[in-house]
Amino acid sequence: MLFGNKTTRIVIIGTGFVGSSYAFSLINQNVADEMVLIDLNKEKAEGDAMDLNHGLPFGSPMKIWAGDYSDCKDADIVVITAGANQKPGETRLDLIEKNVKIFKGIVGDVMNHEFRGIFIVATNPVDILSYATWKFSGLPMERVIGSGTILDTARFRFLLSRYFDIDVRNIHGYIMGEHGDTELPVWSQTRIGSEIIDRYMANFKPDAKKEDLDKIFINVRDAAYDIIERKGATHYAIAMGLKRLTQAILRNEHSILTVSTLLRGEYGLDDLYIGVPAIVSRNGVESVIEIDLNDEEKKKLHYSAEVLKKAMSPIFKMTN
Repeated sequence: MLFGNKTTRIVIIGTGFVGSSYAFSLINQNVADEMVLIDLNKEKAEGDAMDLNHGLPFGSPMKIWAGDYSDCKDADIVVITAGANQKPGETRLDLIEKNVKIFKGIVGDVMNHEFRGIFIVATNPVDILSYATWKFSGLPMERVIGSGTILDTARFRFLLSRYFDIDVRNIHGYIMGEHGDTELPVWSQTRIGSEIIDRYMANFKPDAKKEDLDKIFINVRDAAYDIIERKGATHYAIAMGLKRLTQAILRNEHSILTVSTLLRGEYGLDDLYIGVPAIVSRNGVESVIEIDLNDEEKKKLHYSAEVLKKAMSPIFKMTN
């Protein structure tokens, strides 16, 4: 797939569960021309590249290889999935200290090879590590994007679709805030088709209960804990979310996605990365969409931001 006369290249740093699942999703979607895999375990990256190449006769044409940081120079997108994983009983914020140190080295190595593309950050805590990547890289904020609450929003829409027995593509709603324990559902703007959810419940599902909706959000918020307890990691759905974000960038879609991006006054917040609806295009984040939150939602978003701000001290120490 070519954009003008340019070959498109994606570099994936970290070939663990998320990185390898994301790589697999890319070969099935005709998203880019080239994929480079980088990992501290060079043999793992080489094995993944071999395995993925063997599937190309069934997928999309693509050149795939295990590379190094020099391959970032000509990359359109560098996706970072490397870092310490969340263990059973850990919150995402528990990972800050070790992953900020890892990211300082990774981002420095990428930028030392004249990278001029877009960073996508998937490693947790994603909001804080997106901010760290922006600081360490020196790139414009629109070219550093975290996966934010893309996955949480997908979980939200899926569980609502199952509850209402409506195609998930006709469920419209957002999870905003930290990708973590302080995230919030924007019930005031959630729609089934074109109907606000309260009106839809009254007109088409009178047996629906607010308590059921509250349980749905709790299941969304705690989904990672439930999955990690059962299988040790979450990776398929976030890989698909990363593929969707990559697609929106390379195809210049101007799609609205709940990514983690820098706020500079939007929603009354400043100087932090947090999950909000934003327009994503070939330039990265074009603009933040300020949807109309009610007072309770504004309060919860500001609380989420306060928690992230307090947790960001390791970055300030390493960048000042």
